[in-house]
Amino acid sequence: MKFFFTNLLISFFCLNAIGQNKNELKIIEKPIVYNKERVKLSIEYLKIRYGIIQDKPTIIPKIIVLHYTEGGNILSNFNYFNHVKIENERKIGKNQSKLNVSAHYLIDRDGKIYHLVPDTVFARHTIGLNYCAIGIENIGSNKEPLTNQQIQSNAKLIRKLCSKFRIEYLIGHSEYVNFRYTPLWKETNSKYFIHKEDPGTHFLIEVRKLIVDLKLKSKP
Repeated sequence: MKFFFTNLLISFFCLNAIGQNKNELKIIEKPIVYNKERVKLSIEYLKIRYGIIQDKPTIIPKIIVLHYTEGGNILSNFNYFNHVKIENERKIGKNQSKLNVSAHYLIDRDGKIYHLVPDTVFARHTIGLNYCAIGIENIGSNKEPLTNQQIQSNAKLIRKLCSKFRIEYLIGHSEYVNFRYTPLWKETNSKYFIHKEDPGTHFLIEVRKLIVDLKLKSKP
């Protein structure tokens, strides 16, 4: 297990250190706590919620899920994700797992991209799909629609991720319902489902316009 932590830190902090130039996408490394407890809870989540048994909380990304945070700012959302265990008020989440929600990326309203969790490490952000999904959170809400800068940054980040991994699907959190009752859906509790509206229809349309050449699917 100690080798996992060592390799995790090395890959995380060196992700953008080599070969960068002015034309490359700027990503700010801001890792949340991923200690032994979070590793343990993530491995348990994979086993109990998905029936996946493995000794490391790793994933093979094939889906990118876009979210909005429902408010807050970079600091407040980072501090929220940084807690290993979910807060007591989240009764549904608490009953399902003590593991807190998180995401791989967090994008500010000015388009700045923050990298919170390594791309191939488990993060809890989308029911049924976390075992193979990279989560991108955006600062905003239904009352505070996502910005053009965020549209541009999401498109660039998606393009970068698709150059690294075999990504097949790009969905909004609101669209994960399309994966229910398909082989890609791994949630063992059929009643565990929450309707979502993020990140907004307009946002998804505009992001997809910029990456149409990638031919990413929105449903199985």
